[in-house]
Amino acid sequence: MEKISSSTEAASSDAKISSIFIYPIKSCRGISVPHAPLTPTVIKAPGIDVLKVSLSKPPEIADGVSVWEWSGSALDEGDEASKWFTNYLGKPSRLVRFNAASETRPVDHLYADGHIVMFSDQYPFMLLSQESMDALNKLLKEPVPVNRFRPNILVDGCEPFSEDLWTEIKISQFSFQGVKLCSRCKVPTINQDTAIAGPEPNETLKKVRSDKVLRPDRKQQGKIYFGQNLVCKESLTEGKGKVVKVGDPIFVLQKVSSAAEAAA
Repeated sequence: MEKISSSTEAASSDAKISSIFIYPIKSCRGISVPHAPLTPTVIKAPGIDVLKVSLSKPPEIADGVSVWEWSGSALDEGDEASKWFTNYLGKPSRLVRFNAASETRPVDHLYADGHIVMFSDQYPFMLLSQESMDALNKLLKEPVPVNRFRPNILVDGCEPFSEDLWTEIKISQFSFQGVKLCSRCKVPTINQDTAIAGPEPNETLKKVRSDKVLRPDRKQQGKIYFGQNLVCKESLTEGKGKVVKVGDPIFVLQKVSSAAEAAA
């Protein structure tokens, strides 16, 4: 692993943040923000009235909530939200919020021991570069937008797939650990505007971004990779003003020499 000088005062940046996306509701549309905190959430869907969800803490508890291997209780957003999602999805549904006061969901300790996540699949942050998007789209008959991959942090100004190699980066005053390459499920094949699925871009990713291609000497898991999962090394529960914003430079503090060396 290559360790790079930790002084960022005079060093030129390795990339910069071009977009930031947040996902208030798991698997629903992301919101592009410059840095501002989210105001009360407004949820829209075709042919149905707007649902407004307050950011104040809901009083009801829902038990038996599960995400992958984790299960526990969560805060129930109430009957109005339940009716809205039930009507739209055509099946009984409840909208719930992670209850950080009573629940803990750790990330995989083999990759980032001591870190936690809420309802995200695996890790609290995912970073992707615009150059990687451009490289992929050059291979596709029909380019796909970045929302197929649901990153939190989109950067530009680096070489394609540079983020594969980043094991520690600094954004503003915060250090982030690149814990593992982001393996991809079928979500990138789903058009985020129409919810219609197709074979791409996963079919192309299998040819150029599979573990067989990137990590031929490692144990084969039949996975494809696009982006880098991150955890923040600083505590995010203490104090205020912990903000990253569009335009912030990215400084790479440590990196590996190839994707084959990266955790996945």
